[in-house]
Amino acid sequence: MKRRKVGNLLGLAVLSVVLERPRHPYEMAAVLKERGKDADLPIKWGSLYTVVANLEKHGFLEAVESVKDGGRPERTVYRITPAGREEFEDWVRELVGTVDPEPPRFKAGLSMIGVLGPDQAIGRLRERLAQLGERAGKQRAALDQLRLLMPRVFLIEVEYDIAMTEAEARWVRTFLDELTSGTLPGIEAWRRWHETGELPADLEEFVADR
Repeated sequence: MKRRKVGNLLGLAVLSVVLERPRHPYEMAAVLKERGKDADLPIKWGSLYTVVANLEKHGFLEAVESVKDGGRPERTVYRITPAGREEFEDWVRELVGTVDPEPPRFKAGLSMIGVLGPDQAIGRLRERLAQLGERAGKQRAALDQLRLLMPRVFLIEVEYDIAMTEAEARWVRTFLDELTSGTLPGIEAWRRWHETGELPADLEEFVADR
């Protein structure tokens, strides 16, 4: 991944909404929340003004005017610059075309699942499967609402989220079936290790060979 002058993904989100038309930060946040972008990106709203200031500092945004609405403080309206549009497009190209090397948290947990033992692993995976079902339901409901507001091309990431949630649920369900049926190779050795704290002799040899 390229090292960017403004690497916070909130910067990408800001560029996406000012690409449409100039906006002040409060309006940027309102539009992003309305479109559910906080579900797509790790957004920390408290850093919005800092991110906007950094985008302006590096020439990706420029202030065009200040507006005053009633008794509210004066708000600065920003528009995207040619450099900002170029940065935005380059950033999206990178995100779409490059595999992120950072492993997901679930993968990290799976790599250590042996410490739980089969029975506890089954319980936790059942909980995860239930949560995945709830998430998929909420994602589908959100997609149905958003379809009333914007074309499908702007909702592809929501469809992707649903597909990934359902794919993970299928994988977890298959793994659970192996655990509950006892067909997972080595499951009894895993259970004995968890209960006694002693590796089976054949497993000790395997670990030593590594």
